[in-house]
Amino acid sequence: MAQLSTIIQQIEAATQTKLSNYTLSSVSGGCINTAYKVSAGNQYYFIKVNSPDLSAMFEAEAAALAEMAELNCVRVPKVITYGIADNHSYLALEYIALDSMRGGAAKLLGQQLALLHQQAMPYFGWHIDNTIGSTPQINDRKDDWHTFWQQHRLNQQLDFAAQNGYAGRVQDRGMLLSENLHVFFDNYTPHPSMLHGDLWGGNAAGDEQGNPVIFDPASYYGDREADIAMTELFGGFGHDFASAYHAEYPLEAGYAVRKTLYNLYYILNHVNLFGGSYLGQAESMIEQLLSET
Repeated sequence: MAQLSTIIQQIEAATQTKLSNYTLSSVSGGCINTAYKVSAGNQYYFIKVNSPDLSAMFEAEAAALAEMAELNCVRVPKVITYGIADNHSYLALEYIALDSMRGGAAKLLGQQLALLHQQAMPYFGWHIDNTIGSTPQINDRKDDWHTFWQQHRLNQQLDFAAQNGYAGRVQDRGMLLSENLHVFFDNYTPHPSMLHGDLWGGNAAGDEQGNPVIFDPASYYGDREADIAMTELFGGFGHDFASAYHAEYPLEAGYAVRKTLYNLYYILNHVNLFGGSYLGQAESMIEQLLSET
């Protein structure tokens, strides 16, 4: 168990409360961070920690959670504090007892995500760079979505793949796809929306009342379809979610093809994070997309 006494003091300073006789217990924090629950009487907090050099990752996550909280469309954990202490970078959040999305939670999430995506944003990108998992995401401002996705999403993942030893076919065919990317946007002009950015089933749950919560964002302003595509990638959120979203904010023609383009980004990221077991899937998706050009 890590020694987090200085982090506890930072939580006390941020909340102006004393956490007397607190206890720490390990909880699942995904495959990137180590996580703990802080318990002190009837006060509970959630802490994620990592190496000190990754403090920018937590700063960006805190900024995304705070911005989505301000938009007040769907519940996200409240940010308490973040920084570097006890030889860790850390992010302290309110503790939410998470459960599966039961009852009408999936339908409500569809409605709430549609509301989030309808909030108009001024450009594509974001005010700071962040990460998806531990992979850097460059969020330089662009007024053109095609250029943003080409430079800062598809090409970036292909570059990382080359650095990680995945050259050859995935590079050659991937760059050919990049050169023809305009085809997918000839009759489609997306508007910038606030995205969660990493919205698979493991990053959404129900709270104590059974209402939806989303967390672990990789946010930026982008095409809402990138969020929706990922909700269909690893098992999906179910029919109630999809039908509720579409009823509130219908998807435009061509989404079924663009979905593969957006999910290619996430699969290439899995190649870069977890290895070549995802390489065949990435190559197959690239070929499917090239057949549309």
